[in-house]
Amino acid sequence: MNFNKPTSQMLGRFQPWHRGHTELFKRMHAETGQVAIMIRDMPIDDDNPLLYSEVMENILEALEEEGFTKAEDYVIMIVPNITNIGYGRDVGYSITQYDLGEEIHKISATEIRNANKHRTNDTTESSD
Repeated sequence: MNFNKPTSQMLGRFQPWHRGHTELFKRMHAETGQVAIMIRDMPIDDDNPLLYSEVMENILEALEEEGFTKAEDYVIMIVPNITNIGYGRDVGYSITQYDLGEEIHKISATEIRNANKHRTNDTTESSD
């Protein structure tokens, strides 16, 4: 990946990385040819059950399945718990919201986490 070339940025918790994130990545990659994926460093809790290493592994697996290569098509980095992005004047970049279609926008990481939690509870109860 060439750090001097225009690059798209994805910032999020990705708890977990899902098909919506992959579709957003593909759209952003199509525009610039490379993406910096920034994982917000979050304390482990019900909303953030995955460690950074687990989030990164999920991203690597999903993007590899789509034919993307780390260090060529994207980088992954941990960043502080960024909650505000601001700029004072036109400085040569834009902040874009992408319309990925209703089906993709309906994907909810909260629902995925809740479903995974129920599966874990069901497995734990059945092993007693």
